[in-house]
Amino acid sequence: MPRTFKLKYELLAFTACFLWGSAFAGAKIGFTFAGPLTLSGIRFTIAGLLLVPVMLAMRIDIIKSLVHWRFMLLFGLIQTYLQYGLFFMGLDKVPGSVAAIITGMGPLFVAIMAHLTMPGDGFTRRKVLAVALGLAGVVFISISKGGMEATGSGFYAGIGLLLCSNMAGSYTNIMVVKKGGGISPVMLTSFANFTGGLLLFATAMAVEKPDLSFCYPPEFWAAVLWLAAIPAAAFSIWYYLLAKPGVKVSELNIRKFTVPVVGVVLSWMLLPGETPNIQTIIGIVITVCAVISIQLPSKRTH
Repeated sequence: MPRTFKLKYELLAFTACFLWGSAFAGAKIGFTFAGPLTLSGIRFTIAGLLLVPVMLAMRIDIIKSLVHWRFMLLFGLIQTYLQYGLFFMGLDKVPGSVAAIITGMGPLFVAIMAHLTMPGDGFTRRKVLAVALGLAGVVFISISKGGMEATGSGFYAGIGLLLCSNMAGSYTNIMVVKKGGGISPVMLTSFANFTGGLLLFATAMAVEKPDLSFCYPPEFWAAVLWLAAIPAAAFSIWYYLLAKPGVKVSELNIRKFTVPVVGVVLSWMLLPGETPNIQTIIGIVITVCAVISIQLPSKRTH
């Protein structure tokens, strides 16, 4: 892989992870005005629409791309509706620290799926080291943000929902790689966000019964626009990278260990009452070591 492309690849990957990490602060604002399914439905529907002018500017043939509508609809169902629907239902049943640890296991799920389904993307010593370090870093960061106590009878159900969410999100990475470059990443992101967002909002109408007048304060809409811009940009970047020849899905996903790091650092900067502590700093150092370790040369595949 050329050095110039390698640098571009790293910058784009960390840009996507930074955007995902910045969502935590925006979500805290949005959740004070609307339920999680309502917020997510509005967020992803708008995210899909935001990319329409981008596709027009890029001269992407939207009509021609619809030949892949079956794949894109299935992708939106799994990536947006199932992944995020299961995530928010699980988040409601477990402590935030536990949810953060399980969500942080995403790269491990991707590595396992890639090992089982993608030739040439099996486990290596450096990959195992990176995943182990990344998980350790997420655990340190999560424990520093709150206790690990089970709360309520639905605790284990919440664990199961979050694990299913992780598996759904991991599988979509494999879907993109196997599909190849036949679909524009921007078109795929727009279609998946829009259709998944509509399904989430339809579910919210039955479960949360939101105010359909949409008379929310300006703070809510500011948070929604930022939250909508995040998946619009981040997923477009991610699917672009996944479709690149020579990019291994498991190794790319190691970078996602930086998402909670970004979330914690931005919380320190933007949210009142959020301050650094030794556990979080240790977790950040370990996570950075995980991302660095994936750059080490691989000797053999197990």
